[in-house]
Amino acid sequence: MAAPAVSKGKSTETFVDNKRKDDIRMANIAAAQSVANAVRTSLGPKGMDKMISTSSGEVIITNDGATILNKMEVLQPAAKFLVELSKSQDVVAGDGTTTVVVIAGSLLKASLGLLTSGIHPTIVSDSLHKTSIKAVEILSAMAVPVELSDRDSLVKSASTSLNSKVVSQYSTLLAPLAVDAVLSVVDPEKPDLVDLKDIRIVKKLGGTVDDTELVKGLVFDKKVSHAAGGPTRVENAKIGVIQFQISPPKTDIEQSIVVSDYSQMDRILKEERNYILSMIKKIKATGCNVLLIQKSILRDAVTDLSLHYLAKAKILVIKDVERDEIEFITKTLNCLPISNIEHFRAEKLGYADLVEEVPLGDGGKIVKITGIKDMGRTTSVLVRGSNHLVIDEAERSLHDALCVVRCLVNKKFLIAGGGAPEIELSRQLGAWAKVLQGMEGYCVKAFAEALEVIPYTLAENAGLNPIAIVTELRNRHAQGEINAGINVRKGQITNILEENVVQPLLVSTSAISLATECVRMILKIDDIVTVR
Repeated sequence: MAAPAVSKGKSTETFVDNKRKDDIRMANIAAAQSVANAVRTSLGPKGMDKMISTSSGEVIITNDGATILNKMEVLQPAAKFLVELSKSQDVVAGDGTTTVVVIAGSLLKASLGLLTSGIHPTIVSDSLHKTSIKAVEILSAMAVPVELSDRDSLVKSASTSLNSKVVSQYSTLLAPLAVDAVLSVVDPEKPDLVDLKDIRIVKKLGGTVDDTELVKGLVFDKKVSHAAGGPTRVENAKIGVIQFQISPPKTDIEQSIVVSDYSQMDRILKEERNYILSMIKKIKATGCNVLLIQKSILRDAVTDLSLHYLAKAKILVIKDVERDEIEFITKTLNCLPISNIEHFRAEKLGYADLVEEVPLGDGGKIVKITGIKDMGRTTSVLVRGSNHLVIDEAERSLHDALCVVRCLVNKKFLIAGGGAPEIELSRQLGAWAKVLQGMEGYCVKAFAEALEVIPYTLAENAGLNPIAIVTELRNRHAQGEINAGINVRKGQITNILEENVVQPLLVSTSAISLATECVRMILKIDDIVTVR
């Protein structure tokens, strides 16, 4: 029977390479799933923390999905998508960085099942797109509107975000602090926009996280430079921010000047002295009594001699102000930076009631500027902690809480937490899948089940029985309790809204849409071409 050999014509050639394409898809999905599984255990209030040891020997302890993935050395190209995914969730919403990666991993797992059943990747991808649009609609229908004047709701959502962090025991302190910080920088003219650059977080070692405070004004984690016995406290301060150096000029290129006798030497010293004195007289003439001096690369910003004269003129000096802080400082003080001594005029100064050096209990000192006149819409947070790991983690957690409040300012809707929205999505999408025809309904059903990963993981991380909890949760939602969720503290299912576990709508919707976008991208790839 030699007949079948004839048909080996053009019809089969097109599908010869399908095996390889499937392999690459599988490899991509497997790599991305392994990244998702790595952060899965750190989801939720009872999630575990990760200890990251970098190549430079630095140690980071964190629970924040974006930080964990950022520090991971991911080599597989598809797995890098998930790292980027958590970064973009961090930018859009600031919270839910672990959630978004876990959802993406679960959707990939569902897609893998559909692909092995022989459904074409394009159909899977399109169904996923439709599912995500429908999911956002369902979430928006569940949401509860919130007013910015309702401070309690804002504090609740901020503390929900903080509860899953290492510093969760301080959430009663940090949540109201985050809310007040954001509300104080909201501009009434543009009520929907909050720029987190206007909130400056200053970290100072020592004390505990309990000592963290919100400062209406400016804080510097430096001492006043009182080498020559200058003042450390000035009331009714007139503050100049200068970007030039108060030190004798140097030659631009490395040159050595040979001085042959003493009279010339005296002349040089005399000139230096006169040069510095004339500068300080100009500064003093404007009534300025506090100087913030920008760090200088070329030469010393101040010398001992100039510090001595400044101390005599009763001017308080804070030196080595970082270049990138200048913008924030000038915005807060409502003054202009001065780049040349000739331009030093009174109208460029900022005014404050008090500039003083405050000793902290453990020998450290900070400088506080309070009672600023016509203060810009900015605020500073002083974060304290017993070691660097705690301070860094407190800063990251505070950043997440600030982002949550920012989300609520952008989109004034709240939604329940604790796995409630995901189960509700799963239930409604499952019902919607029955209406759809053909392959699409099949795909949507698989994705609906995939969303159950969030409540499942929450229960698993809390040491509960995940299968029993998720089944009970489904049952409650089927009976119409939309806000039933997992109460991790009590280990049972309760109405989550009454337990004050809430999150902004923006966190959930952006998590779903970003995760689906990422999964669709991975599904569409069928080959990896390496270019040397």
